[in-house]
Amino acid sequence: MKRLTALLLSLLLLLSLAACGGGSAPPPSAENPPAENTGGAPGAQEPEVPDSTSLPENPVVEPQPPAEKEPYEILDPKVMPEGGERDGVKYAAYDGIVEHLFFHPIIAYPELAFDGDAQANGLDDFMVTVDEFNKILDNVYEKGYVLVDIGDVWSETTDEAGNPVMVKNTLYLPEGKKPLVFSYDDTNYYPYMLENGLTYKLILGEDGKITSWGLDPQGNEVISRGLDAIPRLDEFVEEHPDFSPFGAKACLSVTGYEGLLGYRTQTDSTVEWTDELEANRQAEREAVKPIIEELKRTGWTFGSHTWGHIRLGSGNMAKIRADTQKWFDEVGSLVGPTTILFYPHGERPDGNDWKQTGEAFRYLQAQGFRVFCSVGVESFSYIKKDICAVICDRLHPDGKTLRWSRNRYLQFYDAKEIMDIGVRPDLGVGEDWNS
Repeated sequence: MKRLTALLLSLLLLLSLAACGGGSAPPPSAENPPAENTGGAPGAQEPEVPDSTSLPENPVVEPQPPAEKEPYEILDPKVMPEGGERDGVKYAAYDGIVEHLFFHPIIAYPELAFDGDAQANGLDDFMVTVDEFNKILDNVYEKGYVLVDIGDVWSETTDEAGNPVMVKNTLYLPEGKKPLVFSYDDTNYYPYMLENGLTYKLILGEDGKITSWGLDPQGNEVISRGLDAIPRLDEFVEEHPDFSPFGAKACLSVTGYEGLLGYRTQTDSTVEWTDELEANRQAEREAVKPIIEELKRTGWTFGSHTWGHIRLGSGNMAKIRADTQKWFDEVGSLVGPTTILFYPHGERPDGNDWKQTGEAFRYLQAQGFRVFCSVGVESFSYIKKDICAVICDRLHPDGKTLRWSRNRYLQFYDAKEIMDIGVRPDLGVGEDWNS
């Protein structure tokens, strides 16, 4: 009966179209720029989106009585602990590179993702499996990285002339540790993800902790903390609290056109908007609020990925303005203010944001964004001289880089030990696998 119910649920709701993407990035310094590199296999494409009429329903999860929450402490890495120690651990100043890795939602069921359909190669390009994600966590932990919040890496201040500027902060870390920022793109649970082996939404478990809801390949309901990158990182930090000495987790880079965290909080201008649709949207907004509250309480932060996953290099200012306002209205109103903007497709406003500051960049900065994140070949950052902003690149563990960029990620892990070749499409690997 449970299986039958889940299968029936999967036929009822129409969901809108969605897509996610990675992207290439510009040089890591204005003075000595290396060649751009997407880290991808030849011909790699983003996943196509299936017909929404075939997609499973966003499930109705009965609310649980409030569980007593365990205390969760968030500390400031910009402040040295009194006496230079905390809990018997010595701390030291750190002014070096802050590495930044980003992930898309992880694949829970590879047999659904890599089933040979039109989306299999795109999913291979942009995502890692649960097993691969777990191995990456183990490796970065063993190599001495500790999580820090991206919002603590830079701060806004004023220069001697009273002009607002961004500065890179000194971080005080446990001796011998290296800082690492995590961000997760597209944690909206788009329709194409649901039928391709990913979890469906976040819920609060009976213990009050963030968990995931989804269907397994047989259509059975699965509530788990180990099949989704968000609750899995929570679990890992519980198991290894020294991996997050300040309580930081990751920054969630979210769009809005397919809702938020699996809840359909969006409007849709392509259909006649009715009172019934609006009532359902408002119910979804209320349902996601406790999830957001618990995420923020336990070290997760939010950044904008634009509302519609739009290309910011298009030069279409009317579209950029309308999209930004819609993100504030439909997403920012739920997650709160943010200074972090993640470029969809890795595409930079005005074409080259580190060499010029065009109309699009100035507009976005004026809306409160200060840290602008693209995708690149290293964890590069550059503080703009003409405007109060910092631009940075982040590395992307995924099928592309596991296959084709092994050497570039050796400071974090060895792709030969991470990649699950047995479940992925047979698309080959790079020459550096033999070095």
